[in-house]
Amino acid sequence: MNENVDSGSYNYKMFNFFNRKFKINEVEPPADVKKAFAEFTDGGAAAALNMTAEQLKRFLVVHQGEVDRTLEDAERIIQQVVSRRHHVTKYASHSLNLDDFFHFLFFDDLNGPIKTQVHHDMTAPLSHYFIYTGHNSYLTGNQLSSDCSEVPIIKALQRGVRVIELDLWPSSSKDEVLVLHGRTLTSPVSLIKCLISIKEYAFATSPYPVIITLEDHLTPELQAKVAEMVIQTFGTMLYYPESDCLSEFPSPESLKHRIIISTKPPKEYLESRSKDNSSPGEMGFSEEESSSKEMQDNKPESEADDRSDSDHDDEDFNECTGKSGQTGVSAYKRLITIHAGKPKGALKDALKVAANKVRRLSMSEQELEKAAASHGSDVVSFTQKNILRIYPKGTRFTSSNYKPTIGWMHGAQMIAFNMQGYGKSLWLMHGMFRANGGCGYVRKPDFLMQKGSHDVVLDPKITLPVQKMLKVKIYMGDGWRLDFSHTHFDTYSPPDFYTKVYIVGVPADEAKRKTRIIGDDWSPVWDEEFTYPLTVPDLALLRIEVREYDMSEKDDFGGQTCLPVSDLRPGIRSVPLHDKKGKKLPNARLLMKFEFV
Repeated sequence: MNENVDSGSYNYKMFNFFNRKFKINEVEPPADVKKAFAEFTDGGAAAALNMTAEQLKRFLVVHQGEVDRTLEDAERIIQQVVSRRHHVTKYASHSLNLDDFFHFLFFDDLNGPIKTQVHHDMTAPLSHYFIYTGHNSYLTGNQLSSDCSEVPIIKALQRGVRVIELDLWPSSSKDEVLVLHGRTLTSPVSLIKCLISIKEYAFATSPYPVIITLEDHLTPELQAKVAEMVIQTFGTMLYYPESDCLSEFPSPESLKHRIIISTKPPKEYLESRSKDNSSPGEMGFSEEESSSKEMQDNKPESEADDRSDSDHDDEDFNECTGKSGQTGVSAYKRLITIHAGKPKGALKDALKVAANKVRRLSMSEQELEKAAASHGSDVVSFTQKNILRIYPKGTRFTSSNYKPTIGWMHGAQMIAFNMQGYGKSLWLMHGMFRANGGCGYVRKPDFLMQKGSHDVVLDPKITLPVQKMLKVKIYMGDGWRLDFSHTHFDTYSPPDFYTKVYIVGVPADEAKRKTRIIGDDWSPVWDEEFTYPLTVPDLALLRIEVREYDMSEKDDFGGQTCLPVSDLRPGIRSVPLHDKKGKKLPNARLLMKFEFV
């Protein structure tokens, strides 16, 4: 394919015999952009007027809802737009013409779709927040044979993930601590390398606390060694409470730039050590593998998960002040801020809320579905004070993920995801944690934290009244010709783009809309509007996906993003697109408008 930019066209060679020539359409500002420019430059012939800093400030405050904008902000925006658009000349201006104004609206760093600062109250206990949580954070790929490394831990922290999971196993010589996925072909990485990486990158993106969850298969001697490594590596960054048990979790604000540990207290391991004193190649059972057996609720015996009988109930849930007689184990236990475990007995008993202590409970994605169906209100009540962690089912060997919305609807704080994975569920996770400045902590909606008369909490299955109507207008898109080769989508012609716009959240709010297909155009103009009624806007995500229509094969992927509805900024906005892995595309973006009515 030959490109002829000088003549304003693209040439596509067909069958090596003849060329098809397609004109490059000049991108025009949409009618709404021209109207806004005219309105805020006091009318007149829009193309002949310039927008001053004072007028731009008024546009930002009135039209875009950015009430805190100042004249200095507007002057800085004008300076940046002018320097970007006219940098090849000595052009100097203190105002924007219509074309400059249009380009400003399309710059996502100057006019992005969501709030970019932390704006939630960060002084509530940790249990009041959804927390960005990784699963098997050390794996580079699949769950069975990929390498273990500190690199995916670093990438997760740079993305804003706040919960890092490490599986600890003894080396074959029983004198070193390794991180790996036990009883698989994954190659190990040393614990100290992971800890050093966490220390170096923990607060690269967010100042709020990093929680390290440990799946521990160690002897008391190695537990003591872990305690020593953790203390020496993190020093004053490490937080742990003075008392054995907390009656309430501390807040993210109070734990800024601190690292905390969450695992089962060693008493449980000591009691089961005779059955679980294993190396990575032998049988040993983690919290994930054994949790389902002891959280049954009227489940037929034939359906019981019999993978493990090695774990006993966690006595630390019933007796917080117990001290271990071994010095090394005492040091290890003292470092635990969030006590994890799985009380023996029925699910309703497992979800009982203690008056004077808090803890973390883990469930698989299947266990959560069953608990949500039979004990939804109990789950919500538990998560008002305690922490609930959900993890992927064991058959997700390819590091795929599950739909996180059931957990969020029931207040589960830690929806553990394979961050090295792929797919639409991971896009939803990325979208949720773009909220609140991308700091990794999102305050839970009030209805998940409230109690009515007789301490009754809201049943998440109840459909609530509509609270807001979200209007989404999609004007146009641009930038693909800079991010993809001109034959990437179609060998013989420019692409045929369309956009799918979803609401993902509680069942009553879920919706899907789709624009028409715009044929043979690298800069498609749709100018279509969709309206979404929302009953729980705080849990709603706006998922956007651009596809390229293909008559004979599956439609091609043209970019995606997912945005938290609660953080959407009203007005005309530039919406950057991302690839399938969640990496931002350099240029591809949409021009959209958001309005709440």
